[in-house]
Amino acid sequence: MRFTPQFLDELKARLPVSDVVGRRVKLQRSGREFKGLSPFGKEKTPSFFVNDQKEAWFDFSYGKNGSIFDFVMLTEGVTFPEAVERLAQMAGVALPTDSHEDQQRDARRKTLHDVMDLAAKFFETTLNARAGAKARGYLADRALTPATQVKFRLGYAPAERFALKEHLGSHGIPVEDMIEAGLLISGADIPVPYDRFRDRVMFPITDIRGRVIAFGGRAMDKDAPAKYLNSPETPLFHKGHTLYNIAAARQAAHDGAPVIVVEGYVDVIAMVLAGYAGAVAPLGTALTEDQLALLWKMADEPVLCFDGDKAGIRAAYRAVDIATPKLKPGKSLKFALLPNGQDPDDLLRSSGREAVVEVVEAAKPLATMLWTVMTEGHDFGTPERRAALEARINEVTTGIADESVRKYYRQDFQDRLRQLFATAQGQGYAQRGNFQPRGQAGGQGNWRENASGKSGNLGNGGKFGGKNFGNNRPEVGSRNTPYVVVSQQLATSSLHRGFRTAVPLREALILQAAINHPWLLHDHMEELSQLEFRHTDAERLKAALIDIAADAAAADAVAIKSDLAARGLADILQRIEAGITTFSVWGARPEAAPEDVLVTWQQLVALHRQGQQLVKELKDAELALGLEPSEANYLALRDVKHRLETMDGTEALIEGFGASSGRGAKSL
Repeated sequence: MRFTPQFLDELKARLPVSDVVGRRVKLQRSGREFKGLSPFGKEKTPSFFVNDQKEAWFDFSYGKNGSIFDFVMLTEGVTFPEAVERLAQMAGVALPTDSHEDQQRDARRKTLHDVMDLAAKFFETTLNARAGAKARGYLADRALTPATQVKFRLGYAPAERFALKEHLGSHGIPVEDMIEAGLLISGADIPVPYDRFRDRVMFPITDIRGRVIAFGGRAMDKDAPAKYLNSPETPLFHKGHTLYNIAAARQAAHDGAPVIVVEGYVDVIAMVLAGYAGAVAPLGTALTEDQLALLWKMADEPVLCFDGDKAGIRAAYRAVDIATPKLKPGKSLKFALLPNGQDPDDLLRSSGREAVVEVVEAAKPLATMLWTVMTEGHDFGTPERRAALEARINEVTTGIADESVRKYYRQDFQDRLRQLFATAQGQGYAQRGNFQPRGQAGGQGNWRENASGKSGNLGNGGKFGGKNFGNNRPEVGSRNTPYVVVSQQLATSSLHRGFRTAVPLREALILQAAINHPWLLHDHMEELSQLEFRHTDAERLKAALIDIAADAAAADAVAIKSDLAARGLADILQRIEAGITTFSVWGARPEAAPEDVLVTWQQLVALHRQGQQLVKELKDAELALGLEPSEANYLALRDVKHRLETMDGTEALIEGFGASSGRGAKSL
């Protein structure tokens, strides 16, 4: 809706600034003005002034000023049209009428909003009915409590083809409205329109005012063609123009919460439960320019928190492509990558809120991410390669539209270039890649490589598309300079992750197998004691199991868990169990037959030992290359990294075991 200057002037004439501000700020008259404490921060001496004659307010502590419209927008976190509507209601003034066409369009949209809200209530009711038992079980498995379900208005779409259609029809909703709202599937070849969402957990998608405009549905049937299904484009819903949880996140951001962008519905809910009320997610697409504009309206530097797998890195690079040309003073992005193979929901359930906070607080600025994309894994040992890098930097920075931001990016990258090409003692040049010499300034973050061992753009088709970032050549420091190994392969290996991230799956499975089948502790005690666990919690649990087995060799699983709880390890046990989000490794489960348990144990132990050996080889290879940057040492390092990468996650190899437990076996 457009508001004429005359209408806005009428509102200002009817509403003195002191009346509007006085609803939030305790004002005292001071001559011709009013004064009070700033509503934008904490202060003891009044520095906030209101002048009704000038129709303005001034905050000298925080450098803000404006009209009654600005005050409502800043204090209530709303848009200009919303501020006008609220002030008009306060003044008792009717909003100006639109054209006949605009009125018809608004009436139609209001009707569709009513239809969507009615559908949301139906899904909510069904979730809590007998038909929703399976969906409630799924949500319980994801640690989404009934209170959380109510907070996010989660629901369930029955499996029947006409359940929603019949419900809406009983309330007098025409089929045409259901189709236009995207709730039914119809077409020339479909004689009878039927429900779009069937046998799915439903996530309502709202607009910025909290009105339901679409749905996302998670399939309950593992064989469903699409695991997640979103509403189609409708008069209410354009998936590239909004974000999941946008209404609640906007209010949270206005109240000071950081804005965190994750990849899915459950990830948003997990982040909110972890204390990040400003969490949002794109709706099944890569981040769009419109969504980026929404984020920058809520926060100056939103944090993009992606899964640490190939798809997550690809999404991060796409976001770099979209954001770089549109950077403005004070407006940028930060990037955080989760431990490989985990999403925020996995991390929260397996390692607790502290692990999520650790990931968010370690987020890197966009400039660092962009520099990493252009340099990581490259050999800049020749003048031609250095010139090519400089040309790429000029190309990227030229694309930044804002002149001042472009200037500072060029200065920043010039400083990085000087460090990159600086002559090391007796070494030629210091190449920034996968290691950092101890004490060297300006080190880069530990950005992961993709599944092929390469980094950089992963086929996103943007400005970095077609560039080869895959040499994985590590940095070479001085021959006599000690260094800290921070290679991506080593840092993100499941055998070498940080203290507060999740226990690596293989370590968790070994411990789970020993707890569920105590005879392993008796028959393979020495084998277990010789395994070196990288995660502190896993090592503590292992030591406790060995101690328990030494005192009570015949203990069963229940007794072992009780003893662990008595030793204060119940929380660690719970997090390890929650971290095993796949049931493919059958032999670690309580119901597995002894034959399957033994084969699974042998495979897990063998894989773990192999991984331990590869990590040691990787350290040795990195040290050798740091001391002597020869081609032979470089190739040896690449070979070790390839073998470590190939074996990471190979628990899937034993998925077929379980024939003795009554499962169909697959060949190894």
